[in-house]
Amino acid sequence: MGRILFSGALMAPVPPALITCGSMETPNIMTAAWTGIINTRPPKTYVSIRPERFSYGLVKTSGELVINLTTEDLVRAADFCGVRSGRNLDKFEKCGITPIPSVKVGAPTLLESPLSLECKVFDVLPLGSHHMFLLDVVAVTVKEELLDSSGKLRLEKCGLAAYAHGDYFSLGKKLGSFGFSVRKKKGKKQTKGPRP
Repeated sequence: MGRILFSGALMAPVPPALITCGSMETPNIMTAAWTGIINTRPPKTYVSIRPERFSYGLVKTSGELVINLTTEDLVRAADFCGVRSGRNLDKFEKCGITPIPSVKVGAPTLLESPLSLECKVFDVLPLGSHHMFLLDVVAVTVKEELLDSSGKLRLEKCGLAAYAHGDYFSLGKKLGSFGFSVRKKKGKKQTKGPRP
């Protein structure tokens, strides 16, 4: 079996993230799959948005947005918010979802999302079909019930969704944790000595 050339830009799976922007008085929400972390310290992320999208102007003007993770329960809203414009429609009301005040930005946070990244724009790169908003993550908020007694985030409890080539998926079974391939097994003692 071989490989053949395939046209287009494709990376999958990606998050069908719900991007909230605007203000509490005039909130808007859109779906973006082109997003991800680009730096840890300081925390930075990005969202690529088509200039013709209604949200583009709101983000460009305010310099703020919130990236809200999508769960299985939010997939219908994510799909709707990706194909309908907020120019003449209140997508929050139509989808039965709720904007709430954010902690550090004027753009609203999505109440129903398990984890939200509040962001401020530090640069915009016009790349062609999309412009990439480079963002400082200024606050991260999570649903309290996702923290265990030691304060560890248990994001696997919320049923996150993924998007791959036109279809939505629920994240499946856990296959391992970061570093599991090199972690020493508990109970086995390592013996030190000369190698043969």
